[in-house]
Amino acid sequence: MADRAKILLVDDREENLIALEAILSSLDLVPVRARSGEEALKALLNTEFALILLDVRMPGMDGFETASHIKRRERTRNIPIIFLTVVDSAPDYAFRSYAAGAVDYLTKPFDPWVLRAKVAVFVELYNMNRRLAEQAFMLRDRLASEIPSGEADVHTAVLPELSGRLTAVEEELARVVELARKGGDPNLVGPLSDLSHRLNHLRAGFDALS
Repeated sequence: MADRAKILLVDDREENLIALEAILSSLDLVPVRARSGEEALKALLNTEFALILLDVRMPGMDGFETASHIKRRERTRNIPIIFLTVVDSAPDYAFRSYAAGAVDYLTKPFDPWVLRAKVAVFVELYNMNRRLAEQAFMLRDRLASEIPSGEADVHTAVLPELSGRLTAVEEELARVVELARKGGDPNLVGPLSDLSHRLNHLRAGFDALS
């Protein structure tokens, strides 16, 4: 994949955006800034993001309102959101964050290593979902072109190649699952389970063809 995963950073304070970019600089991703909830929604119109880091306290449209708009849109409702806020926030902020559809909630000042690790796993999941979609598309495309033409034996020319690509994705998923297990992050159980189910479904299709 030529395109690197993009992460949307939403915070009204420039120094916070700079700090987030510095923390994530070692990861293979593209950070995109938004200084308000309105800017974030505009950025989401034409750009695909792997994850959103969203500040709760912002003037005008705050993080909760921004998240509600994101979750109402068909195109963006499945993008994971991690809320960021200061440690002295209202006691119900954590509950409101999860109720708004966030996958996680971190208080400032947060541990840079923890944030980087969480972002890294979500970027891995995003990239694996893209690869899985590519494999499924390639399978349909190759089967449609090879079988009717009779130019090649699908079992000897197509399926082994695609199965090998799928195996690589399965191995990467196993690595991410182990990483999540060591991190003890319960918020990753759902996304990993969904990805595993899709991967098993695709593998079953290969096995049936084989």
